[in-house]
Amino acid sequence: MERTLWVCSNRFSSALERASIAVLCLSAVSFCGCSALRVGLGMREPLAKIDVASMSAKLPNGPGIAPGQKRALIAQFTEPNGKVLITEGKGGGKIMWKDLTVAGAVVDVNTKGIVSLRADPRYSDGKTGHVTITAPSHPNLRADLDIPFRYDVAFTANFSGTPGASGTSGMDGTNGTSGSSGSMDPNNPSPGGDGGNGTDGSDGGDGGPGGNAPNVLVRATVRPGNHPMLEVSVSAAGDERFFLIDTQGGSLLVKADGGAGGSGGRGGRGGSGGSGGMGTPSGNSGMSGHDGRNGFDGSPGKAGSIRVAYDPQVKPFLSVIHLSNKGGPGPTFQEEPVAELW
Repeated sequence: MERTLWVCSNRFSSALERASIAVLCLSAVSFCGCSALRVGLGMREPLAKIDVASMSAKLPNGPGIAPGQKRALIAQFTEPNGKVLITEGKGGGKIMWKDLTVAGAVVDVNTKGIVSLRADPRYSDGKTGHVTITAPSHPNLRADLDIPFRYDVAFTANFSGTPGASGTSGMDGTNGTSGSSGSMDPNNPSPGGDGGNGTDGSDGGDGGPGGNAPNVLVRATVRPGNHPMLEVSVSAAGDERFFLIDTQGGSLLVKADGGAGGSGGRGGRGGSGGSGGMGTPSGNSGMSGHDGRNGFDGSPGKAGSIRVAYDPQVKPFLSVIHLSNKGGPGPTFQEEPVAELW
């Protein structure tokens, strides 16, 4: 019976050890992202050791990208036997981006295959992005991908005030010490000592006030052509941002809200009273300290004003522009000639 229990215990311990090692390995991979470790565990495959017949690339969920957006590339490799391999990251495959060289024109591409386009539409207007992927281990492999630019998305120009800083949490009080033990010997009794009182927790700090939003000027005009496009400039406090908006599906939200006040810090918890010592009679327990007061939330900042100056041709498309300055003065609209912005 004892031998059976020992064998079962030994097997259970071995299973626990194997599980622990597996968890440690996975944790190490997640922590350091070590390519060699991933390859050793079979999670990644070196491209140099694979016979590849062809390579292609795509952007998931459609080929286009809008100003200010980032999209993940997926590269696909086909072996002579028809087996398909895919890159890590968005593709969820085993081919590592470090085994590839990616170059972008108009668009920017990092070493992880993430494509980004600058937020200013003047940089991309009238152009098409392009990405070229090559593999140093396979000089004959090459994938080219044109990336059209789209302007039928929801853009945001946020000039809202900054949020206030959160208050610091109060310090917890210390627990009281336990009372010393007396004697419960009926022939020689002695009282137990009283427990010490816990100290009070300190108050939480108040949250900081939110920042005020600046006054914002929006200028809008229509791009000449058969397909209505809006050129929009949003400026405030010396900062000007430009937007090109497709009126069929695109929009612009302009925000000049006051910053939210910072949240108050948590009050410290009072320390527990120490327990009375055992004895005849037993000592009294100490009193618990009072909890500290929670800090007050900071006051919100003030919203800025928003003025919209729009060309008469923009009037049918004003619903494309949305404004938010909660608690501030009502936005004003002024129809006036607005020339092309770039």
